[in-house]
This record gives sequence, structure tokens and C-alpha cells, in this order.
Amino acid sequence: MSPIPSDYLERLYAGFIGKNVGIRLGAPVEPAIWTYDRIREIYGEVSSYLKPYRNFAADDDANGPVYFIRPLIEGDPAKPLSPEDVGKAWLDFSREGRGMFWWGGYGVSTEHTAYLNLKAGIPAPESGSKQRNGATVAEQIGGQIFVDTWGLVWPCNPKKAADYAARAASVSHDGEGIEGARFIAACIAAAFGGGSVAALKPEEKSARMRTVIEAGLAELGAESLYRKVALAVLDFHDKRPAEWRPCMEYLIAEWGYDRYPGLCHMIPNAGVCVLSLAYGGGDFSRTVEIAAMCGWDTDCNAGNVGTIAGVLGGLDSIPAKYRAPINDSIVLSGLPGSLNILDLPTFSRVLASIGYRLAGETPPRSIREGLERGDGERALHFDFSLPGSTHGFRVSDPVPFAVAARRDPADPMKGLLEFRFERVLREERGKLFWKPFYRRADFDDERYSPVFSPLARTGQKVRIAFTRESWEGDTIGVAGYVRDSHSGREIETTTMTFPKVGEERVLEFTIPDTEGSQVDEVGLILVGWTGAGKRDSGRLLIRSFSISGPARYRIDFARQAFEFGSVTPFSHDGGRWTLQDGRMHLMTAEPALSYTGGHAVRDQRVSAQVRPLAGTSHLVGARAAGAMRSYLAGFDGPNRIAIIRRDFGVERLATADFPWEADREYELAFSAIGEELLLSIDGKPLLSCRDSRHGFGMIACGALSPSRALYGPFEVEEC
Repeated sequence: MSPIPSDYLERLYAGFIGKNVGIRLGAPVEPAIWTYDRIREIYGEVSSYLKPYRNFAADDDANGPVYFIRPLIEGDPAKPLSPEDVGKAWLDFSREGRGMFWWGGYGVSTEHTAYLNLKAGIPAPESGSKQRNGATVAEQIGGQIFVDTWGLVWPCNPKKAADYAARAASVSHDGEGIEGARFIAACIAAAFGGGSVAALKPEEKSARMRTVIEAGLAELGAESLYRKVALAVLDFHDKRPAEWRPCMEYLIAEWGYDRYPGLCHMIPNAGVCVLSLAYGGGDFSRTVEIAAMCGWDTDCNAGNVGTIAGVLGGLDSIPAKYRAPINDSIVLSGLPGSLNILDLPTFSRVLASIGYRLAGETPPRSIREGLERGDGERALHFDFSLPGSTHGFRVSDPVPFAVAARRDPADPMKGLLEFRFERVLREERGKLFWKPFYRRADFDDERYSPVFSPLARTGQKVRIAFTRESWEGDTIGVAGYVRDSHSGREIETTTMTFPKVGEERVLEFTIPDTEGSQVDEVGLILVGWTGAGKRDSGRLLIRSFSISGPARYRIDFARQAFEFGSVTPFSHDGGRWTLQDGRMHLMTAEPALSYTGGHAVRDQRVSAQVRPLAGTSHLVGARAAGAMRSYLAGFDGPNRIAIIRRDFGVERLATADFPWEADREYELAFSAIGEELLLSIDGKPLLSCRDSRHGFGMIACGALSPSRALYGPFEVEEC
């Protein structure tokens, strides 16, 4: 096994940025109306993003690589990966019918077909096999678009990357679908070898990229159609290396969509990926731009080749015009709303830690300590140490204020975030903030229906360390603040402080009670303070930003809305959920649960007002790690209460008689503290048991059988 390269983390980070650059670049021209010819007519030579998204909504190409690798994030990477492990992740982190991937119908959408097979008890890999689903469904493009992270965790080991990607892809694909997974993951792993190409001459970059492509081809079967289209493209490139468009016209004529069944077959898009890599010649921008201009499945193809080119070239290969709008943050549309806001530097550290452990090595101290301070799930800690990292920070007005990444002049190994202010008048205000929660109004389109649970909650502690530089003026005021997402009110959380030039300052505060709403901004307010007629210019250099500790908060449904198909701040799986009379209303003919809160919370108490209206299942939940793993408690049949464990099945851990009545309001309180599970009703402890199966998760409510009920408000305490 090749040793892990010294720049592994940075190039992994570049690869993941590259993936999302490609997705964002290709997404506007993904629909079938955008043919190769139409893209050329309307956009000509693509050389920048095609749409100025305020925030790019969730995309299936981003969801899969993050969620389907969770068996390694939550489990032991040393344990061999099985298709069953990944199949369980599909069931656990998807909301049936919404988000994650295209829900186009059984026998039409490959992913929808595989999901319904898994749900029906058909195990992986049979769930994605040609024997079960037929060759057309099994060989669509999804086999390769979700596998990037398997390549990122096996640096310099194309064979292992291909094997893991094939096992993961077999949940939904077979045949050429598996070949695509093997090729893309192997190319990503191979791209780590030999150092970054960013500073090399064009011919040297091109030669290195050819080596990467050949490493991918080495993991394919000799008779693979994927291999044949790849070799056909490479042969065309060798004969006519100067222009890519004739090669694309050759692909359309000889390997086009008209020759392959289904809506988005693997083989034509395989040709585009190899074409983009070959003609891009190791240049990041050119590679993703060609993939977008080719048409067909543009966001998938540009995303895959963006990962490969990003790893090969490293951070220096990705220009600011593509990197800056990503701003180190993407949103997803899985089941856990608190995992749907993804910080790219933190997630890159998580993946790198897995990569070291898979290789039998101890992760470097910098990675271990970074994840101990904040892994993005139990706590947030941003230190800006990865080159160019901004961790998603924003400013309120980009004219007098700006945000940028900087290296620490006192220690080039460390990073800083620059909050620049220019010619700020007395009492003029500006904000530097991070978004722990989103609303529908923050996005330009629906896409894959992201849902969110806040990553900053009442009672948690915020710590911001910074110093001040001054270019003109004497005094500025700085205070911590949060914003209430319901009212839009900005709440100053500290008294105004007046930092001196060069002085190390730390602002610490507790996130205040927002009276049942959520916080959607956390950061600093800066106020010009120099006398009349003078201006303040300079910058604050942010050294670290963290949010940690247990929360204690309320969810008031009078302050919520129905957005992206869910009641904020919940994500629903099954049933019909609406807002009714200041409560959350569930009507369902099947098991249906709704989730919110931190995903990695260990000890917790949740209480809710519950009014059963019909049916006999009315429950609240704790430690819900996914759709298939949770503890539930409450009414479970006529005159019965229960504590229930779900773990890809349902088991009643404790039951008791209780004469509950329909159309009467109860307060159900459920706690999971250590191994002790306790259900109380109207303040009286009634049922308890001990269990250690589930150690963390969200809160939940809902039903396991046909029912109707009103839920809320909620009180949540994290211990």
C-alpha cells in the first residue's frame, strides 16, 4: 500500500470543493432541454458559473457522497464494508419521496427502485441487481455520481477505492453501473499520487491526468462497455488532441443517448467524463467547463471530474471565481436536518481521519485535535487553518465590508478570517455572521427540498477570538449577536466592547431564548465609533469561532412555517404533516415520524403536548440516529403505553396499562439519560427501562400505525 501523501488533507479538501464546483456549474444546464447544441448556442464557451445563486440548493450528487459513507463515520472503518451496510444508510437517512435523490418511480428511477426494494426487505446487493431490476434500470448513471468519497478515503490506493465504491454502488446498480463506480473512485484515489500538478507545465499536467485515467481503466473488466467507450475517446483524443468539440460530436453520433435505454444511461456519460478529463489536460477549470458544455447529465459529470481534477491540482488549481461562491458550505437534503448544513473543511477532516485509519495509520495531531474541538455534529469549531478556508462566513453588505481568508503572519501554519471594514461612518453598522439555519426565502429554487434543524440552539455557548487592525479612525464597537429567524430581530448578546489595536479579544456568550423560534445568524456586529466627520477602516482578524455545549430550547408552532414540504424545524418521513391551530398535525395511514434537534446529542429530555385524534399510536422519541434507529415512547395501542426501540425493526422494551383517551391533551415527556429511558405523562413517571443500543440522535414524534394527532409545543433539554 502506498503511504498517504503529506498533503492528503489539503488535496482531499480540494477534491471535495471541486466536486461541488462541478455540480453548481453543471446544474443549470442539466434538464433535458439543454442539449449540447443549445448550450453552445446560448452560452458559447462556458468560463464561469451560469447562474448567480444566492445559496445553491441541495443536489443529489452532493447528498449521496456525504450520507452513504456514514457507516464509516459512525462505525469502525477497520470493519470490512458490505453492501448491506450502505443499504442501511439508504433507509436510515432518506425521507421517502423527498430529497436525497430523484424519486421518479419504481422501474424508472434507479435509486427509487432500489430504495423500495430495500424497504420491502430485499437486501443489497440484490436490491440493485440486474436480475431484480433489469439491465436498463441497473445501468443508469447513478452508479458513479455518489462514489467520490470512497475515492477520497483511499488515497493512492485505486484498487481499494474501486472495491469500496463497487460495494456501495451495488445497492442500486449493476453491470456497467458498477464499472462507473469503480472507474471514478479509482481515478480519485490515483490522483493523490505524485503531488499536485498546479505548478506544472500544460504537457506535464496532461501526462499526469492520462496516468490517472489509466489507473481507473485498470480497475475495469476487459470486456466492459465502459472501458470500450473510454478507450474510444482516448483514441480520438490521441489523433485530434487540440479540440474537444469534434470528439463530443463523435460521442453523440456513435455512443449517444439514442443507443442506450433509460433516461440517463451510464455509457454516454462515461464518454463525457473521459473526454473532459483528457481534453481538460489536468487543468481544473477547463475540465469542469468542458463537462458542462457537453450536455447530457452535466452536474453529475462535472461533479465527478471536478473531484478528480481538484485532487490532482490541489487548492491552488481552483480559481477564486469558482471557489468563492461555494464559500466552504453546502446544504443537503437527508433526513437529519442538523446534518444538512455541511462545513466543507470540517467534513474534509472527518474523511481524512477515516482515510488514515483505513490505511492503518494514526491521523496527524492537527486532524485529531481539530475533530476533538469540533466535528460538526457534537460541536462546531472553526480555526481557518486549511488554506483559503472561510467556513461559510458572510457579511451584511459587501460594499463597506468584506470577508476573506488570510494566513497568520505570526505563524504561517495557522489561518485567520479577515472581516474588513472600509470608511465606516459613526454609528454605521455591519455584520460578520455564520448561518446555522436556513429558510426557504434563502434559496432561488426548490431542487431537492433541503430541510434544516438549527446548529446553534438556545443555551449553547459561542466563543469568538479576534484581534483588531486599524487603517484609519480611532474607535470601533464590537458586540456578539444572533438573529431570530421568525421575526428577523437581531439580538445583541454582549455589551458593546471597544477593542484596541493589536489586542487579543474573546467574546463569549450564551445563545438567548428566542421564544420558540430558531436562530439563523450568529456572529459579530461592528459599529463605527470615531467622531463626526471621520471614518473607520481596518479589519478584525478572527482566530477561532466555536459553538458548543448542551442546549435547552422550546419549539412554538405559532412561530414556524411550512417550507420545502416540512414544518420548520422538522424533517418528515411518511404521513401528511401540516400546521393546524398552532400545533403540528399528523395524519397517516402508515408509520410516520418527524425529526429535529442535534443529530449527535447523547443525553436528552423531550416533552410535548400531544392530542390523539384517531388511531392508537402517538409517540415522542429520543436518540433518533436515523429513520430506522430510535427510541420512542407514548401511546401504543388501546389503554397501553410503551417504550419502543427501533433498529431496522421494532421491539417493545417496556409496556404498561394506561387508560388514555382520544381528543384529550396530554403532556408526554421522554428522557434518555445514560442507559435509563423514562416516560412520564402529565408530570408523573409511569414507565422506565434500561437499554444501551442507541447512544445519540435527534428528537422525534409520530406514529407507527394509522393515526391522527396534534403535537406541540415542544420543550427540549440536552444534558
